[in-house]
Formats: sequence, structure tokens, C-alpha cells
Amino acid sequence: MARKHNRRANKRSQSIDVKKYAHALEAVFRKYPTRKFNYKQLAAQLGYKPAMVKAKIEMALSDMERAGKIIMVDRGRYKLKYNAIYTEGVVDMASNGNAYVVSPDTERDILIRSANLNKALNGDKVRVSLFARRGGKKLEGEIVEIVERKTTDFVGTIEMGKHFGFLVPSSRKMLVDIFIPKEKLNGVEHGQKAIARIVDWPEKASSPFGEIIKVLGNAGEHNTEIHAVLAEFGLPYEFPEEVEQEANTLDTSIKEEEIAQNRRDFRAVPTFTIDPADAKDFDDALSLQQLENGNWEVGVHIADVSHYVTPGSILDDEAVERATSVYLVDRVVPMLPEILSNGACSLRPNEDKYTFSAVFEMDEEANILKQWFGRTAIHSDRRFAYEEAQEIIEDVHPEGEKADFYTEIRLLDKLAKIMREKRMNSGALSFDKKEVKFRLDEDNKPQGVYFKVGKDANKLIEEFMLLANRSVAAFIGRAKSGEPSTNTFVYRIHDDPDPTKLQDLSTFVKQFGHEVRLNSKKAVTNSLNKMLSKVKNTPEANMIETLTIRTMSKAKYTTQNIGHYGLAFEYYTHFTSPIRRYPDVMVHRLLQHYLDGGKSPHFGPYEELCDHSSEREKAASDAERASIKYMQAVFLEQHVGETFMGVISGVTEWGVYVELADNYCEGMIRINAFRDDYYTFDSKNYCIEGESSGRIYQLGDPMTIRVKNVDLERKQIDFEPYYGE
Repeated sequence: MARKHNRRANKRSQSIDVKKYAHALEAVFRKYPTRKFNYKQLAAQLGYKPAMVKAKIEMALSDMERAGKIIMVDRGRYKLKYNAIYTEGVVDMASNGNAYVVSPDTERDILIRSANLNKALNGDKVRVSLFARRGGKKLEGEIVEIVERKTTDFVGTIEMGKHFGFLVPSSRKMLVDIFIPKEKLNGVEHGQKAIARIVDWPEKASSPFGEIIKVLGNAGEHNTEIHAVLAEFGLPYEFPEEVEQEANTLDTSIKEEEIAQNRRDFRAVPTFTIDPADAKDFDDALSLQQLENGNWEVGVHIADVSHYVTPGSILDDEAVERATSVYLVDRVVPMLPEILSNGACSLRPNEDKYTFSAVFEMDEEANILKQWFGRTAIHSDRRFAYEEAQEIIEDVHPEGEKADFYTEIRLLDKLAKIMREKRMNSGALSFDKKEVKFRLDEDNKPQGVYFKVGKDANKLIEEFMLLANRSVAAFIGRAKSGEPSTNTFVYRIHDDPDPTKLQDLSTFVKQFGHEVRLNSKKAVTNSLNKMLSKVKNTPEANMIETLTIRTMSKAKYTTQNIGHYGLAFEYYTHFTSPIRRYPDVMVHRLLQHYLDGGKSPHFGPYEELCDHSSEREKAASDAERASIKYMQAVFLEQHVGETFMGVISGVTEWGVYVELADNYCEGMIRINAFRDDYYTFDSKNYCIEGESSGRIYQLGDPMTIRVKNVDLERKQIDFEPYYGE
């Protein structure tokens, strides 16, 4: 009986084993839905030697074939059976009416032709039925279900009919207008900008039906356009009344009992802040004192937002929803109400403040000998603008106010430069991309453009913030054994760049005399840094820097650490800006939790907050770019008909983009605006070529243009070639 029982148990165990293999193989087929695999290739995908798992894989393949999930296309070679496979992903609309669905199950994005969208909109989470066309070389599908709408609210301009209106969306990824019945117009007038909410989409209707939920104002007016930018990306521009009320009732006084019981007191240690001249929220400060052993103690002090914003409060809920402050050309939309962001949590000079600090004992060579993390209290003695700190760094004989903190700033600058050199030698990338800023008049109209360039004072602050961020991450993320810990934490990760994109970049920059070496990770970073240094102050600098950034993966927040490629850090987080970033608030809470001896919480809720924060960060970044694009359009509207020098920054089948050398404004020359020839697009060489003359316009070429037209509502700038008439 025992032997019979064992045979049954073995058979049952074997069945479970085969199911496990079938599940793993299905994931491989889904990831590579156009490929054909034999058992050896599948074993390699699973990380096994073929001989060890041949029987189990073949049994699993037979089960999958009988279930109709795969088909045998050659002897012993299988591929996915498309009509049996569904996957889920997120819609990314293209301007031609088609879309792509980005799915974690597939190696490539899935093409969805306009006829197969089935009322899906950009950003929607959808279910897709896969099918193959063109000999299986192209991955295509049809949307069969909208799992979750990203949004039903859209901003746009109203076009009125006699008994109805249409909202024409501002977003180029929203390709259908919204029909508004007369009774749902809610007082909006022709030509105004408004927000419409989709309430229905009848089966046979080509447009969704909606109602106006907010009138923003007349199109073209400054505040209307800025509020429209925020609305387009789902960003608020005012706080709900109950949030303001809760913030105003907080006790923001500094209590000696709190400091004595819970904080390390740094109020007697020389401390100062260095920020932009127009900053209002100072969320970091530095302190410096020499220890009796001759070493230096550097304190990186960060506003203790988590002391005031507690989990589950109305303030916390609002901060979670916003997840980040938004920096537009003419304003900041803060994550926290002003009483906190510019008041209690702002490390203003000559005021006692609660802080959360990372404190380092360092020698003259910037070696970290000891570190300490915890809650503190500080008193900032002086507020410096970057320009003032830079003057101290450059001036060897300071007088008057410049002599304040002369020793401290110059020593910190020396330490920062050593740390930066070590970081670069470890493989960090050096991006010093210029930031476009506008000189605005009292009506927020741009009178000029200038470029914000990071100097030594900026890099001083940057290095000590990086030190605090990576040290906190390593403190939690690395166990005493040196191995990764199992503690739940919030990391800022940056994956390795896409090898295909790196190859494309390498091919392109060769025409400018640059080389991107691809034979090792260190060779890539060294050659990229060499190229970025070499192109500085050249006409093609901004374009090459932009293209290089585009080869990089996007940094994001997650509880699953893989390190930060761009900074060359094994562990990295965001600890230093809790006034303007919610992940930093989470980091402060988790750090204190572990300092208090707490056990690791479940990662699930934190991972959801990380995903949300990454998504809100992208929305804020897109809104910031849109506000810059709008202000560039306002600026160039004053210069229609004038000529400028520029560099071709993009080439498409419908024209070329040109970035102006003086102000980095970018506009398009439509392909039919070239009057000297008929031009066709060459996608392989990033150029357009004249059919008769053979003349080529390609990425990076200098070009003289004339400003032809500016459309403020669409933030669209049209150029035309200047032939010297």
C-alpha cells in the first residue's frame, strides 16, 4: 500500500511540476510573442541547462499545445497562438490616430490601429487581443475592454453651434472632440477654455458626450492658459478649504521639551542655507564645525515635514494626491499649504526649526569616518543666494558680508569637489544642461530669455544632498553583512540605458567627431562624459545633451532596489526635499520607524505610493515643459517676421524642428514650407533630402529661419527657411 501511495504522490508532484513549467513558459511566449522557440532556447530563457529540464519542458509544451495556447510551426519549434492570448497594458496615443499599448507581458509595444481602439483614450488601462500580421513580424492587437479610464476630464477650447458645442481638447493625444449638449454648456462662451467631463459615449457616436464642469476663461489670457496647462495634466492650482483650515490650526511653535526629549540640538552650531535668489521654501541647510580630533562634522539638515504632516490626516491625504510641487514659468504650485511650505517647514534665517538630519564626520579628503541620522533642531544664521556663495568661492580676499562663513563655504566647496571627482571616477554621468528662464514683467509677459547654469555653489549643495540621499538609502537598504536587507524602503532607481538606443546615439554622434564606446559599462559612461564635456559651448551642445538624455531610462520610485545608473550609486533615495516631494516624507517616516527599532512593514502600500508618485512627477514635468512652450510662444509672438540662427533639433516626415541658438525656443518648418525643392524624409539618417538638388537638411545642421506664425492656444511656433532675400 505504501508503494502505491508513493507512486500517486510522485505522479501528483510531477503534475504540479509540469504546471509550474507551463506557467513560466507562457510568460516567455507572452514576452516574445512573435518568436519561435525550441526546448533548448526555452530552457535558456528559464536559466536551466537544456539536458536537465528537457522532459519537463516537452511535457509542458504538449499541455500548452493541447490547451490551444501555442502552436507548433516547425518540428520541435513553437510560437504563441495569438487568438488565444490576451494581455493588459496602457494606451499611448500617436498623432496619426493609431496607438501603442505598453504591456509588461510583451517585449515590444503593441500597435493598435485606429479602427481597433474601440473608444480607448490615451493613458487608459486596457485589455488587448493579440494577432499577427505581415508574416508575424509586427505585433498588433485590438482593444477588447477598457479596464480603467485614466481620466474623464479634459481641458480645451469651446466651439459653439446653434444648439450645442464641442470642446476641442488641448492635448495632442486626445484626438476626438467632446460633444456638449446645450443644457450642459453651463454658461461657457465660444472661444473660452474650459474643462469638460465625459458622461457617456453612445455605441454609434463618433464623439463622447460631456458636460462643462469648469470655465477657465478666455483663450489667450495668461492666467487662463496657465490654469489650462495645470488642468490638462490633472494638477490642482488651489487647496481645498478643509486642507487650508487644518494647516492653519497646526501648532507650529518650537518647544524646548520636544527638543530635550526627542532631538539633537544643533542650534549653537554655525548653520546656513544656499538657495536660488527667488526661493521661498528652504528645505535644506548645512552646518559645519571642527571636532577636537581635527576632523570636520558636516550636518545636512532637512525640514521635518513629517512632524507636522501625519499619516491619515487631511493634509497627508492632499500631499499624497499631489505628490510633488509643480514649478511653472511664473509660479509654484506647492505640495503643502503656504503656512508649512513657506513658514513652519522653511528653514528661514534667525529662526529655530525642527529638522531631520544626516550628520557626517569627515576628514580633509572627504572620507566618511562616522555617520548619524535622526531628528534635530537648528537655527540658521544666514541665508545665501547661489550667486553670493559663488562670490565667496571665487573671492580670495572677501570683505564685509562676503567674509561671513568664508571658511565654512570654501571648506565645504573643497570637500564637494573631492566627492564629485570620486563619483565621476566611479562611473557617474555628468549632465550640465542649461535651464531656460524668462525675465517677466509685472503682467508676466516675457521680456527676455536667460540660461541658468550650475556653478560651484550649486554643485556644493548638490554633492551634500547626494551624500545624504545615498547614505540614508544604504543605511536602511544594506544589512550588517553587506548584503541587501529585506527592510521595506523607498528607493530612487535608474536602470541601465537601452542598448539599442545607445547604439543609435553612437552612430549619430560619429558625424560630429564623437565616439560612444559600447564595450563595457565603464567605457559607456567615460565616453559619454568625454563627449558631453567636449560639446559644451558648441551649436549642437543642447541637441546632443538632449539626445543623450533620451537614451537613458527614466528614474522612478520603487521599493525594489536596483541602484542608480546615472549617479553610479548602489543605493539611492530622496531624503532632502520633503516640502516638495512626497516620497521624501515616506523616507523620513520609514527611517524614524527603523531608528525606533520597528519591524519592516509590508511593501505593497509603499509600492502603490511609489507608482503614484512617479506618475505625478511625470505629469508635473510635462506641465512644466508645457508652460515653457507657452511662454516661448508668447515671447516669439513679439518677433514674427524676424530672422534667427538655429540648429535642427528634430526631423520627421512632416518637417524639421529648429531650436534657436539665442533663446532655445523650438519651432517647426513644415516640409511644404521649403520652396527651393521637393523634400522627402530619410528616417535612417535623420534628414530630409531634396529630390532635384540632393540638398540635405539633417539633425544638428545650423540653419537660418524666419518666425512665420505663432498660435498661443496650441503653443505652436511655425518657422520658415530664410533664403536671404
